[in-house]
Order: sequence, then structure tokens, then C-alpha cells
Amino acid sequence: MNVLMFVLTLVLLLVSEASALSFMLPQNNRKCLMEEIHKNVLVTGEYKLSPAPGHTTSLKVSDSKGHILYSKEDATEGKFAFTTDERETVEICFLTTLGQGVRVQQDREVYIDVKHGVEAKNYEDVAKSEKLKPMEIELRRLEDLSEAIVNDFAYMKKREEEMRDTNESTNSRVLYFSIFSMCCLLVLVTWQVFYLRRYFKSKKLIE
Repeated sequence: MNVLMFVLTLVLLLVSEASALSFMLPQNNRKCLMEEIHKNVLVTGEYKLSPAPGHTTSLKVSDSKGHILYSKEDATEGKFAFTTDERETVEICFLTTLGQGVRVQQDREVYIDVKHGVEAKNYEDVAKSEKLKPMEIELRRLEDLSEAIVNDFAYMKKREEEMRDTNESTNSRVLYFSIFSMCCLLVLVTWQVFYLRRYFKSKKLIE
């Protein structure tokens, strides 16, 4: 039993994505992170900024349509969560400004950990609410992860079909355009031949 739980946990660790990162944010500067998220997926985030006297940093999370999913003025530490209505490219932006009269130049370190899908789901709460055993909750997590992988493959297959249809449509248009160009070229060449023939006859260069 313990061996099976260890194997399941190891599989989850191997397939899960590391999304935590940290970076330095210079004063009066803006840095953004972008990630594409599937439809109806829970997204959670946790952030923490290092102390910087005189610095004010704002955090804004928005989608590709400009909708504000989360915003925080003078952000120092906190969490956010939302569920996507459709497949979106989520943008997380940090903007730091320096207060008036502040001359100390100091970069601010930003730590952020973004999770989505299976990673963002709190299985401890699920275990408490449904009274699941440790093995059952690991199996539930593995089931959700398998479903997420299947959905990813289905989306990739759909995108591949769309790209193939686009390529076929483009190839057809190129073929028709090539045929049209050849016809125009033949007409032009024929017209030039008849024109030159009449010209040379008028000059009595040919009979």
C-alpha cells in the first residue's frame, strides 16, 4: 500500500510543472509574465515582494481581452485565484514606481508561484469534505491529472487539424493564383506577339 502511494506521488511530481520563479524588478519599470490557460481551469497565485522603502508596486492580472482578473495597488504579499471562462492567455504584470523625493536606487525582488488545474486544486479540503482516505485522494489526484493530460492532447489534436485545414486552404489558393498568373502571362505574351507582328508589318519589315 505504501509502495503504491509512493509510486503515485512520484508520478505526480514528475509530470507536474514548476511554475514558481523570482526576478528582480528595477524601479520605474514593468515586467509581465504570460501563460496560456485552458477553458474552465482554476488558476491560483501567490506572490511576495522584498521590502523597498519609497517603492510602490502594483500587480495586475488580465486576460487577452483586457479583462482585469485581479489587481492590487501597493502589493507586497498576497494570493489570488480565478477560473477561466474560455481558453485565454493570462498576463501577470508588476509595475513599480518611485515616490517623490526618494533617491535611493534599489531593485525589488519578486517571488511568484502560479498554479493551474490539478496543481491549484486543494485536495486536503476535498479529502475532508468527502472523507477520503490518503490512497483515495492520491487516486483522485491522479485521475484529475490524467484527465488534464487527455484534454491537452485533444486540444493539440484540434489545433493540428486546424493548422492542416489552413495549410490545405492556403495551398489551394496558391494553386489557383498560380493558374491565374499563368493565364494572364499567356494572354500578355499572345497580345505582345500580335502587336509586334502588326508593328513589323506596318514598317514593312516582314510580310
